[in-house]
Amino acid sequence: MEEKVRITPAKLKKLVEDFDLEIINKGTDFSTREIRISDVNRPALQLVGFYDNFDVTRLQILGRAETTYIQAMDPDRRRKVFNDLFRCEIPALIVARGIEIMPEIRESAEKHGRTLLRTPLSTVEISSRIIDYLNRAMAPQITRHGVLMNIYGQGVLIVGESGIGKSETAIELLKRGHRLVADDAVDIRRVSIELYGSAPEVIRHFIEIRGIGLIDVQQLFGMGSVMFETDIDLVIRLEQWVEGKFYDRLGLGEERIDILGVSLPIVTVPVRPGRNLAGIVEIATMKNRQMAYGYNSAREFVTRFDKQVDAMAANKEKA
Repeated sequence: MEEKVRITPAKLKKLVEDFDLEIINKGTDFSTREIRISDVNRPALQLVGFYDNFDVTRLQILGRAETTYIQAMDPDRRRKVFNDLFRCEIPALIVARGIEIMPEIRESAEKHGRTLLRTPLSTVEISSRIIDYLNRAMAPQITRHGVLMNIYGQGVLIVGESGIGKSETAIELLKRGHRLVADDAVDIRRVSIELYGSAPEVIRHFIEIRGIGLIDVQQLFGMGSVMFETDIDLVIRLEQWVEGKFYDRLGLGEERIDILGVSLPIVTVPVRPGRNLAGIVEIATMKNRQMAYGYNSAREFVTRFDKQVDAMAANKEKA
């Protein structure tokens, strides 16, 4: 079944609350306005009347340079400049550095029902922070069935058929001091070239154990046993042991899986009675970190083995 990728627009009202922006004028669409693009714009060209290729969906930010230029205008010219700007259906205009709002800007915002905001942050800081915020808020997202843990500082997504033992493995990993992010359903977002996983709010910090029921991990194991989010570095797939099936015994395969266009290493672990799954997951995680730093134990073994064979062959020739 094809996964449905979701992209949720950011809400202007929530952005204002999260950044604690001062509301100078609340636009008519303030409560409902959605932001669908992460870029922001400093309307320099628009101040001289150039509106070709002007993207009205971007947040607009005024800084010190633009304000200094505007202050040199006479009031009628300023009024015309901002009437032209606010005729466009922009989400909002943010004035940076706590700069005093000129009367003509406020009047034009009120006249056209546009949102006018102010922040004490510098233009560069508010721009970069908003872009990062919007990139995360509007990141492509899917939901995968599985368990997400943070093990030795790495995000490990454990997948497999229902009943294979994912949650039981997670409990054992918790007892070993690792941290739970999500059980059963994992929300995965792509931000730039990185994947981040979290739990849907309704099941956050809960694990279901068949025969016992739901347990609250935070209450049972403490605050240090849970995380709200982690990046995802490794996928481990649990599957029933199939007699006669070939399983990689050296680890030279280096299998990978694509999630939201990001390639991740994946390790397939066959499950049968007596196997210590939590220990295997820990070892797989540590090996993945080694490989990220350029060390591959399987290749090291093959290199040693080849050297030994070559040495034996050389000795045989001498004899």
